[in-house]
Amino acid sequence: MGDAALRLKSLVEQLLGTPLPVRIRAWDGSQAGPPEAPALVVRNRRAVRRLLWKPGELGLARAWVAGDLDIEGDLYTVLGLMSGLVWERGEDARSLAETLRDPGARAAVRGLVRLTGLPLPPAPPPEEIRRPGHLHTRRTDKRAISHHYDVGNDFYGTVLGPSMVYSCAYWPRPDATLEEAQRDKLELVCRKLALTPGQRLLDVGCGWGSMAVHAAREHGVAVVGVTLSREQAAYARKRVADEGLTDLVEIRVQDYRDVTDGPYDAISSIGMAEHVGAEKYLEYARNLYRLLTPGGRLLNHQIARRPQRDEETYHVDAFIDAYVFPDGELAPVGTTVTQLERAGFEVRDVESIREHYALTLRRWVANLEADWRRAATLAGPGRARVWRLYMAASALAFEGNRIGVNQVLAVRTPESGAAGLPLRARTWN
Repeated sequence: MGDAALRLKSLVEQLLGTPLPVRIRAWDGSQAGPPEAPALVVRNRRAVRRLLWKPGELGLARAWVAGDLDIEGDLYTVLGLMSGLVWERGEDARSLAETLRDPGARAAVRGLVRLTGLPLPPAPPPEEIRRPGHLHTRRTDKRAISHHYDVGNDFYGTVLGPSMVYSCAYWPRPDATLEEAQRDKLELVCRKLALTPGQRLLDVGCGWGSMAVHAAREHGVAVVGVTLSREQAAYARKRVADEGLTDLVEIRVQDYRDVTDGPYDAISSIGMAEHVGAEKYLEYARNLYRLLTPGGRLLNHQIARRPQRDEETYHVDAFIDAYVFPDGELAPVGTTVTQLERAGFEVRDVESIREHYALTLRRWVANLEADWRRAATLAGPGRARVWRLYMAASALAFEGNRIGVNQVLAVRTPESGAAGLPLRARTWN
């Protein structure tokens, strides 16, 4: 047996300046580290080369997606142990340039080069998307949405289950089924919007049609759902037809900025605003305000990040940007509320359901792992590995309050000031 694992462990610890909390199993069969700890499996020298050429999160992500790096043991445990070293180093973490000013760190890098060689950098996995920047034009937004959602409806069915809802569920209890929790979330949105038969609802970013179908079937409203994903639209239209709701529901492949047939009595935007981008958010809010009738309600369901001391330093997560949600951006909930108010809305309620998303993501990961072979066949093993990593890491981020998710209820309050809400919109247990 060789000694690659021991050498690799020593060099990485020297570079990071802290002991590794996991075991390493290397390509030559060697192992090093705490014997009872889960293992980081380095399948080949190429995994280390990826990190040398692209240190940090993106290099790790490329190695993971390509299958050069794997985990032996509980995925959540490894991600939790490693997050402080790689994914959650915080605003005060040293840059690579600062790290390499340390002679010991430079020596560690030279040792890694001797261990693995340093030929031309390995090509990124084909699942990585390359873009000209965060432009948020109609063309680039459509391409980004297609990258994420046009993976195959059967693959998403494997992960999401029969509900086909790709946003945070609303759990009545931790042992409820995912389908129960997603139904309760859709009903919660409908109740907050106070939908009644005969009203018009615009569902922005309608996905596979779950909200549109629920609102039409259970509340008798006429729904227009818009998405940029042709695969989603095709699935949603069939679903509407199967439910016998074609007289109430219209699904369009359309940019929300091109919707001109208002006014609507209510608008739902569930898990869509993260794609809008900071520079375009006020435009997004003003467009939705324009489409509502006076007294109409908007329910904006959106992931939020924690605010930073210097907001100018915010950057999109490298792994998420390259492999999951290209051009997606998160904002603090206070920023979202401010932008909605600047557009003219009166914000009437903000509900954080952060813990609910952690439960949702863990169920999606369990679905993926339970039918891994089929998922990998449908989307390709690299894509399946992307989804497994991002959903598990996101679950931990929600549990640790590093990100959250909020439902913001806003009203286009008329000049009279009569917003149409009861004195006690919701009660506390």
